[in-house]
Amino acid sequence: MSNDWRPTAAIATLEVRASMLRAAREYFTATRALEVDTPTISSAAVTDVHLASVAATTIGRRTFLHTSPEYAMKRLLAAGCGDIWQICKVYRDGESGRSHNPEFTMIEWYRLGMDHHALMSDVERLIGAMLPPSRAFDRSERLTYREAVQLHAGIDPFDDPLAVLIARLESADIEVPRDVQNDRDACLDLIMGILVGPQLGHDRLTFIYDYPASQAALAQIRGPVASRFEAYMDGLELCNGFHELANAAEQRARFERDLAERSKRGLPPMPMDERFLAALEHGLPECSGVALGFDRLVMCATGAKHIDAVLAFPFDRA
Repeated sequence: MSNDWRPTAAIATLEVRASMLRAAREYFTATRALEVDTPTISSAAVTDVHLASVAATTIGRRTFLHTSPEYAMKRLLAAGCGDIWQICKVYRDGESGRSHNPEFTMIEWYRLGMDHHALMSDVERLIGAMLPPSRAFDRSERLTYREAVQLHAGIDPFDDPLAVLIARLESADIEVPRDVQNDRDACLDLIMGILVGPQLGHDRLTFIYDYPASQAALAQIRGPVASRFEAYMDGLELCNGFHELANAAEQRARFERDLAERSKRGLPPMPMDERFLAALEHGLPECSGVALGFDRLVMCATGAKHIDAVLAFPFDRA
């Protein structure tokens, strides 16, 4: 008889998950944030070339499972909800591996009147409250994107020419795909993902902030940098946070640039979220927001080497 009906996570690990989720709820309650619940199914999808939405058919209509509750939560912010948070399942096609599952648990929250530096402190407090005592850490490390890449890859991500970036990858025996060799940001993503990220957060939580403006996503831009951060522990990227862009025209322009790039790469077009853009036009309050990959944090808490070890039923067992 097959045993693939059994959970891949040990019962003790599921108990750790439950304890960490309780700690998260206690933290947000203590900080007076409102728990919200937004739809998983949407008529719109993300335009980001690095994300693939899971398509669905609902009542005869083409729909998508959300990759993040971000757009819906920002509509609530524009409606006047104040600080908000939620724990939800999100879906990303094509993401499977040691630290990826197509369905995973995300904790996402937004704070009004806060920039990305203040939000980093909020993330640090939440993670400190959620981790078991065995993983307690001293004050977090904070490095700019430039500092981190210079320290761990020995190059300047802003000033060094593309040829230098490619040479650095090749010196580490990393094959640079032909379609990446003319794409500066794609080369930087490889450097960050292979050479830099795995070196971060091994003795304490590490924040990387001030990413190149070309990698702003939904963050505000200040000159050459985006007001954006990521947090790492045990070499794993745990979260992505932004000092949120509130300009509807600029956000639409970024979506349109995404769609043009998708067409260039032969990727399918995605419908823009017009309701989200309308909310920005109405007025998004000054705020910062962050999405935390909860399953990866459980991996750090338990020492798991594969995401399957912290999930009851990963994709292959669902």
